[in-house]
Amino acid sequence: MIIPVRCFTCGKVVADKYEQFKREVRQGEDPAVVLDRLGLHRYCCRRMLLSHVDIIDSFMAFSTSESTEVK
Repeated sequence: MIIPVRCFTCGKVVADKYEQFKREVRQGEDPAVVLDRLGLHRYCCRRMLLSHVDIIDSFMAFSTSESTEVK
């Protein structure tokens, strides 16, 4: 699933912060500190990044490179 561009509740743009959030959390940073540093102080915006699950990689395993036409 692709990260939503805006917060569902307040409408603040959050998609541009996701890559940096993911990178810093993988490096061992505390997610709360990273979200504060990114300027996401409302809990509605914070949940957009904290609860996001990347499932696109799982779906790509089942994609085909050739289109199949039914005749």
